[in-house]
Amino acid sequence: MESKGEKGNCLGWAARDPSGILSPYIFDRRQPRTDDVSIKILYCGVCYADVNWTRNKIGDSKYPLVPGHEIVGIATAVGSDVMTFKVGDRVGVGTYVDSCRDCDYCNVRREVYCDKRAISTFNAIDKDGMITKGGYSSHIVVHERYCHKIPDEYPLASAAPLLCAGITVYTPMIKYNMNQPGKSLGVVGLGGLGHMAVKFGKAFGLNVTVISTSESKKEEAINRLGADRFIISKDKDQMASAAKSLDFIIDTASGDHPFDPYLALLKFDGIMVLVGFPSEIKISPFLLNFGSRCIAGSITGGTKDRQEMIEFCAKNKIYPEIEMIPIEYINEALERLIKNDVRYRFVIDIENTLK
Repeated sequence: MESKGEKGNCLGWAARDPSGILSPYIFDRRQPRTDDVSIKILYCGVCYADVNWTRNKIGDSKYPLVPGHEIVGIATAVGSDVMTFKVGDRVGVGTYVDSCRDCDYCNVRREVYCDKRAISTFNAIDKDGMITKGGYSSHIVVHERYCHKIPDEYPLASAAPLLCAGITVYTPMIKYNMNQPGKSLGVVGLGGLGHMAVKFGKAFGLNVTVISTSESKKEEAINRLGADRFIISKDKDQMASAAKSLDFIIDTASGDHPFDPYLALLKFDGIMVLVGFPSEIKISPFLLNFGSRCIAGSITGGTKDRQEMIEFCAKNKIYPEIEMIPIEYINEALERLIKNDVRYRFVIDIENTLK
């Protein structure tokens, strides 16, 4: 495989500089080792992380950069020591592709918190010194531990967003017991993560309130996603009427926003979990202490939780809302993502459009 002076065994789309503009790129993947699974990629979800790293928003981008960490496809080769996959299996890969496998966190399958840092699916230095490259590509080779089985009955394209957006909200919901029927959940922000929190909340039997800055999302939140209530966060009367009404809050907003108005919505002993990344958090100790409230943070999830979530979604027929796009549309899609112009996750049709 060769193009424009580039040689390799894998075709992808890469950003070459902080402009973030992606274009075709050929590179080499490693040959499968004895414990690896080689996966032909069929679909890849588009996450805001793809914007951040293609445009060097974090300051550590390594170009050429192939993004994408919501990957699904078919196993085309398995190493001789692989026990859980065979050729032809439906496979998913999420936000990291390796870890130390020996620390306290890895030993309980919470590898995302690995003491030596989990190796991200793209833009990380792998154990062999190579830079990892993500799912905007024709295939990927991953240690079997970090691969996930996708049930036969679950649509592959819909499985892609589960591997980042889905697990990011599922993990704290399970950890903090946000799966108790009859309890009340608030979801701050209705995007890729927020819409999955609504779906999980309803599947758990919760009374779900969506809290948004945009009135335009009300109809979709209630009629399409099944939320029970919708609150405009800028409306002081609506916020006041909902005071002390929620047992849990999942805050998916990454933009800077005040926290006290949301904490005031929690009942005594309520829990608010932050999964976004605003630049700072300012809270009133009075609201926190006198309400016996808790605020916590969370990122994606371990391999055990991710497989459990996939199976939960298949059993309960929980599907992300997706917009399928060809790879040639990715630059426009990233611009739309920045403007929050997607309902609710772009998924790239790698199989039919990456040529």
